[in-house]
Amino acid sequence: MNVADVVVGIDLGTTNSEVAAFLDGKVRILPVDGDPILPSVVGMAPDGTLLVGAPARNQLALYPERTVRSIKRLMGSAQTVSMGETVFTPPEVSALILKELKGRAEASLGTPVRKAVVTVPAFFSDAQRQATRDAGAIAGLEVLRILNEPTAAALAYGEDGHEPKTVLVYDLGGGTFDVSVVHAAGDLTEVLASHGDTHLGGDDFDQLLLEHLHGKLIAGGGPDLHADRRVMSRLLQGAEEAKKRLSSEPWARVREEHLAEARGVPVHLDVEVSREEYERLIEHLLERTIHSVHKALSDAGKRPAELDAILLVGGATRTPLVSELLEQATGIRPRQDLHPDLCVALGAGVLASRLAGHQIEKVLVDVTPYSFGPSHLGYLDGHLTPFCYRPIIRRNTPLPVSRTESYFTVDDGQKTVRLDIFQGDDPNALNNIPIGSFAVEGLADVPSGNDILVRMDLDLDGILRVTAVEKRTGLTKAITIEKATTALSPQEIEKARKRMRELAADEEAFYSEDAEDGEGFDDDEGNDGDEDDETLDGSQGADPSPTQALLERSSALLPRMSSEDREEAISLHERIEEARSTGDTHLLESLSQQLEDLLFFVEEK
Repeated sequence: MNVADVVVGIDLGTTNSEVAAFLDGKVRILPVDGDPILPSVVGMAPDGTLLVGAPARNQLALYPERTVRSIKRLMGSAQTVSMGETVFTPPEVSALILKELKGRAEASLGTPVRKAVVTVPAFFSDAQRQATRDAGAIAGLEVLRILNEPTAAALAYGEDGHEPKTVLVYDLGGGTFDVSVVHAAGDLTEVLASHGDTHLGGDDFDQLLLEHLHGKLIAGGGPDLHADRRVMSRLLQGAEEAKKRLSSEPWARVREEHLAEARGVPVHLDVEVSREEYERLIEHLLERTIHSVHKALSDAGKRPAELDAILLVGGATRTPLVSELLEQATGIRPRQDLHPDLCVALGAGVLASRLAGHQIEKVLVDVTPYSFGPSHLGYLDGHLTPFCYRPIIRRNTPLPVSRTESYFTVDDGQKTVRLDIFQGDDPNALNNIPIGSFAVEGLADVPSGNDILVRMDLDLDGILRVTAVEKRTGLTKAITIEKATTALSPQEIEKARKRMRELAADEEAFYSEDAEDGEGFDDDEGNDGDEDDETLDGSQGADPSPTQALLERSSALLPRMSSEDREEAISLHERIEEARSTGDTHLLESLSQQLEDLLFFVEEK
């Protein structure tokens, strides 16, 4: 095979598919109309027109009986699917997706495409692999290699370099999950062990969120809509969009107008879902993936300490809880240097390019070299300080990137919050580099716990835009920081740190002034794996409110309690934390009073 041969790399995914090839000196995803991702959805329009990709996905809500999605889950089986009156086998449906990708590649490259590398999960059976080859043949493609997805990910990350490395590839896609221990040394990239589930992925998360939304509808007096496929398809699309937003934002609102009628009255859905609610729904499924991680490591004869890296692959890995659970289980912070939806296709493109005679070492992407975030009021090393810090955007995140986190005010009637933005990774903001600050004034006159959303947008040019929004009213203030990813000179760094040291020397006055003026605010999210940011009782991201002080006092008294009192105290702890996370201030006050009464009798004994 010579350089004149054209070979493309294809990720034939459950939810989305992509094609990559060597173009203009590097491996690239080949887009159509600027979109690199092709939804793995096929449909037949009422007039008989074949639809592939976005058009098919768009008709799913109206004509679910004429649309097929997640066909990858049926590859290798004898099952068939229908689109209207026409029956298809899984390889035939997959071939339609491959043919669309083939046409996309030919349009981008300006030449016929007849050869491809196609990826599959590492644990795919022989029947499933053969079905994938058959789909390629039907689409007019010679499948040169069936490439394991974790191997493709390792190729994309450049983990097949000269230094031997052992990496764990955690691949959580739309319909399948697999985890593989991969050893790479020189030209050899070997899967040592794999484990996973062909029926576990983002689709299952969507279904759980769908049922959650449907339950909210019924709780609000709406009818049971399970029997209406079109309505359930609309709700499913709403769940999918909410899931995506919750990967980078703390809340998502789902609005669906006129879903049905009840007693002649239109039924609408308008609910807000928090990231905490969503993660509670899916946590048991993610725990299953962690079990697979341990199984794969055991089968490979490896301990977490022997891993050089954990690589995240698949769109569902954007959920922050995935990284948190993996870091808790292994002690290693997972990497997501590459776009999780495109990583496997890029790896397939690397192998395809090599087979075509090109020398490709690694996929190069633009990432942020620094972490960014605001300081906040909290406990650091057991002391209350306004200089706690946890990044919103972490270093090595691919650009462009947008992330949002939630914080809250700590004083009743607080009118102002001040945001000091830092560059760095230390949990003590004073050890990082201050790069900007601004204040949001005129907040609503409400009790403490007023939610302030902080959004960070970092573009390819290194321009960081920080926006703070009062969730209750929409009051907004923003700052733009030029050249945020450009390294500061040693003199600039020393000047910034000198200013922060002076501020730290006056920390007590600073905090007193903030409390008086109502300018302090605290982090409302979990610790995201940073073990250094802990309160006195070991909880993460805690606030210095009277409620927190009550919980700490209760924890200190647990050893003195009878088993009955201890059980009641622990139960109250859990219910108070839940009330705090949901923002139910009335319930929080009631539960806090109950705990206060219990502690009174314990302390009197």
